[in-house]
Amino acid sequence: MNTLDLDHVAIAVPSLDEALKLHESLAGAPPTEPETLPVQGVRVAFVGQVELLEPLAPDTPVGRFLSRRGSGLHHIAYRTCDIERELDRLAAAGFEPIDRTPRTGARRHRVAFLHPKTSGGVLVELVEHARASAPPDPPG
Repeated sequence: MNTLDLDHVAIAVPSLDEALKLHESLAGAPPTEPETLPVQGVRVAFVGQVELLEPLAPDTPVGRFLSRRGSGLHHIAYRTCDIERELDRLAAAGFEPIDRTPRTGARRHRVAFLHPKTSGGVLVELVEHARASAPPDPPG
């Protein structure tokens, strides 16, 4: 059986700056430099294995999540070394991919999400860490 390790948990927050202070204090570790992902409509930073997500606008997926549910757990992410293989495996097992093709996420990692209606009500992200020598994606 194939096993996936937990990569991180993500929390939706209204203010990344305030959340960074809180989580840095809790974890006793410095955060990563905040990163803006316009295509996904978020600003993100990590404190250890906690990803903090601030929406860029109210009409983004994280913005809508915050307006419906408030701050809280947004998704859990599992690490894989072959994201396409995992997407195929999980789709065959009955999970519904939101992303049929991986996209670039935070830290230039390749990511794909599974729909919460097929994963126990929890949004699940698959993460394939970027290789140091990987060429950058074209702008846009």
